[in-house]
Amino acid sequence: MGSASPILVVGPSWAGDMVMAQSLFKALKRRDPEASVEVLAPGWSKPLLARMPEVDAAIEMPLGHGRLGLAERWRLGHSLRNRGYSQAILLPNSLKSALVPFWARIPLRTGWIGELRYGLLNDARRLDKQRWRMTVQRFVALAQPAGERELPEIEPPALQVDPAERQRALQALGLKKGERPLLALCPGAEFGPSKRWPEAHYAELANHYLSQGWQVWLFGADKDQPACAEIDRLSDGACVDLAGRTTLAQAVDLLSLADAVVSNDSGLMHVAAALDRRLVAVYGSTDPGFTPPLNSRSKVVRLGLDCSPCFQRECPKGHLDCLNRLPVESVIDALEALPR
Repeated sequence: MGSASPILVVGPSWAGDMVMAQSLFKALKRRDPEASVEVLAPGWSKPLLARMPEVDAAIEMPLGHGRLGLAERWRLGHSLRNRGYSQAILLPNSLKSALVPFWARIPLRTGWIGELRYGLLNDARRLDKQRWRMTVQRFVALAQPAGERELPEIEPPALQVDPAERQRALQALGLKKGERPLLALCPGAEFGPSKRWPEAHYAELANHYLSQGWQVWLFGADKDQPACAEIDRLSDGACVDLAGRTTLAQAVDLLSLADAVVSNDSGLMHVAAALDRRLVAVYGSTDPGFTPPLNSRSKVVRLGLDCSPCFQRECPKGHLDCLNRLPVESVIDALEALPR
């Protein structure tokens, strides 16, 4: 723990955003190497925060995404009053995210102007969306003094994996990396169908690399099991299907073994980038200028149709051409062009 007064960061609710928040934590440590950075965040995010050396403590937010829970937030804020925070930085723009720092009586409460938070924030910033288009820029800008117009160089997220923990994950799932190169596929996307490249395309990609002597592991949460099962079926059962079988901690550690990753625009895409894997990110309904992978060994593949990005959970035109028409060959070409 640093000797300076600690800083409380109210973390985001999405896995990809939590990964990108590490760039803010790095900026805070650069600003004051002695500062202690504590993060108030959902319990599921603790495995990510545990792999960020800049985070000194993770405090679990006991309320699920979308729940107001005024009494619980008041109790949590009251319990944090004696921790001596000098500043709170709020990454969500919601009213409810500002309540705990206010009730914790943190003297400086910094965030972008959001839903009716004027009395709760006393360092409310007006966001210039054209100047700071990327989510990571908006996060890091909150480490700057109010009125600062120039951002420092943004350090990309870099998750740290313990080899012993990774070995335990392999043993728990009965896996071996072996000598053959490993391709990780991440066909899910929490946001909705409009971010998911078709299973048949993923299977064609898997079969191409299986024929080249690669291993193919499929990653995803419980809700991604049907998609991963379909990819495995179309690959004649030659993939290792890990959907719903891993914890988030295990998924992070096992992804660090991949020689290459292909993913939709998802939380696991940002995890793979933060592990500095060779990565191809497939974009359809969303904007890679807003939340791109942040490592240097990554490539975005998209068609860029006139109707995209639409930012809709399902295709408003009913055809999903932005992903259905994106050929497997373009992903293979992008992957092969990345430095090894």
